[in-house]
Amino acid sequence: MNRPRLHPEGMNIRRTVGPAAGWAPAAANTTVMDDETKLERRLDRIVAHATRPRGAAVVIATVSTSITVGAGILMTVADHESFPSIGSGLWWAVQTVTTVGYGDHVPANVAGRLVAALVMLVGIGFLTVITAAITSTFVSRSRREQAPSGTTTPTEEQLEQIAGRLERIEAVLTDRPSG
Repeated sequence: MNRPRLHPEGMNIRRTVGPAAGWAPAAANTTVMDDETKLERRLDRIVAHATRPRGAAVVIATVSTSITVGAGILMTVADHESFPSIGSGLWWAVQTVTTVGYGDHVPANVAGRLVAALVMLVGIGFLTVITAAITSTFVSRSRREQAPSGTTTPTEEQLEQIAGRLERIEAVLTDRPSG
């Protein structure tokens, strides 16, 4: 069953692909991306739990801890010579994920360096994206709560004007004889 997905702000819109990829109104004439991966669906559910500050803290703490523990164990396996115990792997992972990087433990072989690069990129990219998505949810909720009910924002007024103009253009084009 193809149902429109709800945007994090709860609006009835669809995710689109192509040159104008992103969120678009459900009625927009765009290509719809219905084939979400399992990871995307799981991430959507995780971020949905972060609608309140406590939920956001739990999501961020869980993801950070998971990345750190996973990286520590993986580093112990990938570079056992430099990280002979899970404790040393976890200590390195905590330093790396938090970007402290004391330098007392560094990977020596190629596999360890690849794990390190992956952890650094995930630590910077993934956690930043999750934090930004949660922050965006808080900001949009705050704006909705602060806006007086029944009033429209300047952006909504502009969109209504544009929609009206497009309807008039479409009416003129459909009434025009084809030649």
